[in-house]
Amino acid sequence: MHMFEYVIVLISIVIGLALTHLMQGIAGVIQDPHRTRIWWVHLVWVAYMFLSIVFWWWWEFQLQHIQAWTFPIYLFVIFYAFYLYLVSAVLFPGNPEGYDSYKDYFLARRRWFFGLLIGWAVIDVIDTWIKGPDYFAAHTQDTVVFNAILALTSIIGMAVRRPAVQAIIAVGQLAYVLTGLLRLFNLFSFASS
Repeated sequence: MHMFEYVIVLISIVIGLALTHLMQGIAGVIQDPHRTRIWWVHLVWVAYMFLSIVFWWWWEFQLQHIQAWTFPIYLFVIFYAFYLYLVSAVLFPGNPEGYDSYKDYFLARRRWFFGLLIGWAVIDVIDTWIKGPDYFAAHTQDTVVFNAILALTSIIGMAVRRPAVQAIIAVGQLAYVLTGLLRLFNLFSFASS
């Protein structure tokens, strides 16, 4: 068995836990909608994280091209998976008591959430570099642009509490991710054929 196969099993477990946390949060909203009122902007971020994590796992398949695995690379990849779990966990608290709605919760915790997204942008650039010089050269422009936009919108999200601004950021980021995924997976040509 190649080292990549060992690593992908562990990150798959951690990513599975992140997705499970998001799904349990949604299930909790469905099961008891009156416990904590939902906010559609919060749900947009949940959808964003769900899609981002699913496709992150897909892109991590490129780690198979690493010729020489080192312990620091192994730790970095595991840390990256744990980090994505942490971002997901911030969206759904273990106990939402003390907040009348997910709007109140999200706005109160927005600095944590957006701060983690800024960290994610930095980590993603490092992750692209780790996958090798050919991969990095082929994806540098997309990676830098995507992560720069994520970091910039996150800075605005941290600074501005207004719900309308939060809504624009959430919808804009989800739309950007969706169009990017359609483009990267060449799904525009699939849809037109």
